[in-house]
Amino acid sequence: MINYLDVIVVGGGHAGCEAALATARMGQRTLLLTINPDTIAQMSCNPAIGGMAKGQLVREIDALGGEMAKVIDATAIQFHMLNTKKGPAVRSPRAQADKRLYQKEMKHRLEAQKNLTIRQDVAESLLVENGKAVGVVGQTGTHYKARAVILTTGTFLKGLIHIGESKRPGGRTGEPSAQGLSDSLRALGFEVGRLKTGTPPRVNARTINFEGLQQQWGDTEPQPFSFSTKKDQEWPSHPQVPCHITYTNAETHKIIRENLHRAPLYTGQIKAVGPRYCPSIEDKIVRFADKGQHQIFLEPEGLDTLETYCNGIATSLPCDVQERLVRSIRGLEKAEIIRYGYAIEYDFVPPTQLKPTLETKLVENLFLAGQINGTSGYEEAASQGIMAGINAALKLEGGGGFVLDRSEAYIGVLIDDLVTKGTLEPYRMFTSRAEYRLILRQDNADRRLMKYGYKFGLIPQGQWKSLEEKESLIAWTRAYLQDTPYEGQSLEKFLRKPEVDFARLLTINPFLREKGLPPGVKEQVEIEVKYEGYIQRQMAHVEKFKKMESWSLPPWLDYQEIPELRKEARQKLLEIRPASLGQAARISGVSPADVSILMVYLTSKSGARG
Repeated sequence: MINYLDVIVVGGGHAGCEAALATARMGQRTLLLTINPDTIAQMSCNPAIGGMAKGQLVREIDALGGEMAKVIDATAIQFHMLNTKKGPAVRSPRAQADKRLYQKEMKHRLEAQKNLTIRQDVAESLLVENGKAVGVVGQTGTHYKARAVILTTGTFLKGLIHIGESKRPGGRTGEPSAQGLSDSLRALGFEVGRLKTGTPPRVNARTINFEGLQQQWGDTEPQPFSFSTKKDQEWPSHPQVPCHITYTNAETHKIIRENLHRAPLYTGQIKAVGPRYCPSIEDKIVRFADKGQHQIFLEPEGLDTLETYCNGIATSLPCDVQERLVRSIRGLEKAEIIRYGYAIEYDFVPPTQLKPTLETKLVENLFLAGQINGTSGYEEAASQGIMAGINAALKLEGGGGFVLDRSEAYIGVLIDDLVTKGTLEPYRMFTSRAEYRLILRQDNADRRLMKYGYKFGLIPQGQWKSLEEKESLIAWTRAYLQDTPYEGQSLEKFLRKPEVDFARLLTINPFLREKGLPPGVKEQVEIEVKYEGYIQRQMAHVEKFKKMESWSLPPWLDYQEIPELRKEARQKLLEIRPASLGQAARISGVSPADVSILMVYLTSKSGARG
């Protein structure tokens, strides 16, 4: 028996990395248990971090003191800010990674972290005593004991890989799956479901004809992900390279349609539900039969490899069919496939079985994060990982839970959606999921969340002081613009004009120009001034939202004793056990009338209102 006393994190993916770093940095002796230490932080699918809404998540992780943003800044080979021609609410950073450098860099940071031990083993079962998680049993027979356990198992729980008629156990290609752990969860009373995801083939760039393909370069003035990364002559750290764009065509679609009888997605071989918003190419051809082409991004996987990721043609078709469909595409006529695409089915735990802290309702001190909760994507996983890590550490310290609400962060939206609504398919974050996206922008994540990271000891003193200085400069600039006249109006009113930006102010006001305001300050002031009316309206909605959230629902509340509630509402409320009236209102099956009944009931009970 090995006694680590504090926290065991099972799984070395993106959720596991953030969870383990958070608990270790908060003073908890932590063990990271992984099937293969050489694949810690492996990019199993696309070699990129960020994207629409996902970029917001990464910046929020960074503001809380996580590592993903810092590592992509150190290893990226292309930076691109999406939606720059649209409003600030939907702008999102994205970066192509050198996937090997990213994996090595993150692994090194974990190895160097005080209080963190990495161990190679497969967790086969949970150890539970008196309703509390106290450790896991490894495949080696070793009993690892701790006061809390965080499961971040990715696609490894009974993972089953499909390529055509072939299927074999595996957590991802070339790696074994974990067979025992989901059975252990079932034995403890957890509901366990099944999901599916997939990946496209990778080809050798030496065999791609790039002539005539559209190049896609990154930004000429790239913006880092991390608030702590300094823009100087040393950054970006690596050469920046382009991606290329090509398309499927009628011949590609014909090849796929003629071989659907061999596609495991359509033969019944795959039974699990896949991601609606990132479907396989065969699914696209069937669902969008009238569409003549589908876009494909050819993304380099690194500087020291010619392996190229064919983003847009995820597939589990047989190998011979993959060869033909790839070579039917412009630029890929002579392409050599290095790795075939595949689909993978895996077990997950429907997330309505979790508290908003990501602790399970059934077993105390057991936390779940990442794809085990039904999500897809590195960024969604890492977001849950840092939150599970923070909450596990707080629980062991005897403190209260840390929950971000929907008005504070995309992370709050993500976790609230999972624990309140659950998911029947791999969950992916979109800006449209956030009701308050104008105030949850990627550019102000530090101002929204760094106070928490600093409070938990995950943000260093120097970075916190930098934020305080930034806030002071923003306040000074706003006041100066309000008090300084220009052409019969204040500079602030002048800045509100659509054709005026902050750079224009610097040309007409020498004092402001000589002040040397940092880019981040100018950006925040310009957004606040131009969108002030919209922001104020959204803040008013937030206040109404917070009133609903302030009506606490005690965990012992017996909804069966409220006869006015509809039967479906009682069932859902008993299942989810919402923490607040606001959360209850977001449960599918709970109507506005049911919420009103709860309000009346709570008002009648002395002290029930929080």
